Amino acid sequence: MADGSSFYITTPIFYVNDVPHIGHAYTEVAADVLARWHRQRGDDTWMLTGTDEHGQKILRTATANGVTPQEWADKLVSESWFPLLGTIDVANDDFIRTTDERHEEGVRKFIQKLYDEGHIYTGEYEGYYCVGCEEYKQPSDLIAGTGEYEGQQVCAIHSKPVELLNEKNYFFRMSAFADKLLALYEERPDFVQPESARNEVVSFVKQGLSDLSISRSTFDWGVKVPWDESHVVYVWFDALLNYITAVGYGADDAELARRWPAHHIVGKDILRFHAVIWPAMLMAAGLDVPKGVFGHGWLLVGGEKMSKSKLTGIAPEEITSTFGSDAFRYYFMRAIAFGQDGSFSWEDLAARYQAELANGFGNLGSRVIAMITRYFDGSVPAAGELTEADERVLDTARRVTDAAQAAIDRFAPHEALASVWELVDVLNGYITEQEPWALAKDPEQRERLGTVLHTAYRGLGTLAVLLAPVLPVATAKLWSALGGSGEVSAQRIDRAADWAGASSVGALEPLFPRIESAA
Repeated sequence: MADGSSFYITTPIFYVNDVPHIGHAYTEVAADVLARWHRQRGDDTWMLTGTDEHGQKILRTATANGVTPQEWADKLVSESWFPLLGTIDVANDDFIRTTDERHEEGVRKFIQKLYDEGHIYTGEYEGYYCVGCEEYKQPSDLIAGTGEYEGQQVCAIHSKPVELLNEKNYFFRMSAFADKLLALYEERPDFVQPESARNEVVSFVKQGLSDLSISRSTFDWGVKVPWDESHVVYVWFDALLNYITAVGYGADDAELARRWPAHHIVGKDILRFHAVIWPAMLMAAGLDVPKGVFGHGWLLVGGEKMSKSKLTGIAPEEITSTFGSDAFRYYFMRAIAFGQDGSFSWEDLAARYQAELANGFGNLGSRVIAMITRYFDGSVPAAGELTEADERVLDTARRVTDAAQAAIDRFAPHEALASVWELVDVLNGYITEQEPWALAKDPEQRERLGTVLHTAYRGLGTLAVLLAPVLPVATAKLWSALGGSGEVSAQRIDRAADWAGASSVGALEPLFPRIESAA
């Protein structure tokens, strides 16, 4: 991607009613890593996250807690959702709430435009509604209840009974966009990723699309329909619009033109909303469809998708309080192929922390800086004539820098990290083979010792720059100890292998301290 290219990336906006668990944090970290990488590449980058605060579920919970829906949303955002971003070191550019006036005004303008242009009509709808999903369910989405719900139809996701609703609503003529959507998927095969997600979406649309009920009149917690205030806008129709209301839709045309369209990172359970309903809405409004929708897999704990109701949700701070935010970010980006389901286990996390972060990367940094300090009083030695072994390190640095960029462009952060880790392994092997501690005992090998440590030092600098999007805390410490100028996050990541170094090194505390309980 060229310098200055626009890269706008979003997470879904999360229901405030749910307490953040590591599944939410996984999505946040993935978007953040991609955003940080593009910022370091010189792209005009913008990362958006936020919260979804309207709908029947929020209203019911607030009422049960004796507060207004707005008070309930404010409490959850301040106590749970803002702190999550700090816990996992997410550097988002904006945070949108569906209760923000900028959002509500944009929603009113958008829906009025569609109404004026004939894309919305009045009709009646009867169907099975899941309050947990805030969605009408098809018969194929329902399963037979068990236990206390035996004999009832329940939502396959929430395992709770659905409600039979009959409403006079406003409908969006989504069925009119089926052919255009299929043409979009055909012309842009990477519009929905990964391939499994694309196939699911294409198959769904080929079965034919129904029109979408986009208003509710049985409750009032939401954005009022401008031409009929007895209705509120359906929560999903409202929520999807955050991606454009946050960047100026209806208020700042220049900002919208600069940012939109976006790349959306979503969980696969909300893929259809983003890959079918959302582009149809945009087509109706005459706006560009997104650059792409990436549906990542679920995090499984004990073989089950995490959920609050099943008590399988793990709070991110349960991990970060022991292992730190860098290890959290590294583990979920490295251990799980982005786009596939992945299983979380404490044992795997502890093992990777020890082997890959503490022994692999952290110990490498400590050894190289300690040897430069011991043998050269902290001054970075110059390199003499390079041997084949030295050239191999420098070639690896160049190769993995290019490979990691290509992996990021494929939305494959796990592959980018695997490439970068080749350099970690090559540097550790290089030091073992070259034995600088033995060279140091022979005065005649002084120049060779300097060349070896200079080569290892340069490789460390490349690693600091390449790993900054994933390990912001550790790489900032390493960069400082290497004597790097400015912030490591400001270094050009696509030129990480070109770093020439500084004149001296400083002290480096252990980047990944030993965790006794993890042993």
